Amino acid sequence: MTQRALIIIDVQESFRARPIWRLIDNPDIADDVNRLVDHARANDDLVVWVLHEEPGSGTAFDPASGHVRYLDGLREPAAGDIEVRKTSHNAFTTTNLQQRLTEHGVTELAICGIRTEQCCETTARVGSDLGYQVTFVVDATATNPIPHPDGPQDPTPEELEADPRALPAAAVVERTVFALAHRFATIATVDGVVGAVGAVGAGTAAAVPVG
Repeated sequence: MTQRALIIIDVQESFRARPIWRLIDNPDIADDVNRLVDHARANDDLVVWVLHEEPGSGTAFDPASGHVRYLDGLREPAAGDIEVRKTSHNAFTTTNLQQRLTEHGVTELAICGIRTEQCCETTARVGSDLGYQVTFVVDATATNPIPHPDGPQDPTPEELEADPRALPAAAVVERTVFALAHRFATIATVDGVVGAVGAVGAGTAAAVPVG
């Protein structure tokens, strides 16, 4: 049984269907994730695909919208991979993911996906609390600028760009790295992971400097 799993979180068309996608900091995330998938499969690591859905919401995350599907250009799940659909921010609470990882003997996780500070970071924190060694592959995540708490919480891209109080995507990523590093996860890059001897677990991925 494998001891490592690559967790691909919410790399789905729901995000591209929203106007704010034009502000995404990593529009080529599918290419980065594909490199991790190829590396994981070459090392016989488990690959886990996670989609987020909000049934009945009428949003791009409502399965009825047709957007709750993998991002165009992303590798497709293969035989032996795990697929789960979640309705919470983290990939564990509303799924049977932990049980399925246990069945595969997984003790190490590598996390990538959308959004950096939301579902990816939350899954990393919960995974760490559950006892997994976690690697956060930061440049295989993606996010947007975040509106100020006192501003509109569903702004148009133009409103978000015009508000000097908004937190830029680069600052969001930096804060995520500072919050996770040395507490919940090893921070790594795609190059560090695929170039490491072994596979994608926290014990083998090359870390990146914090700051």
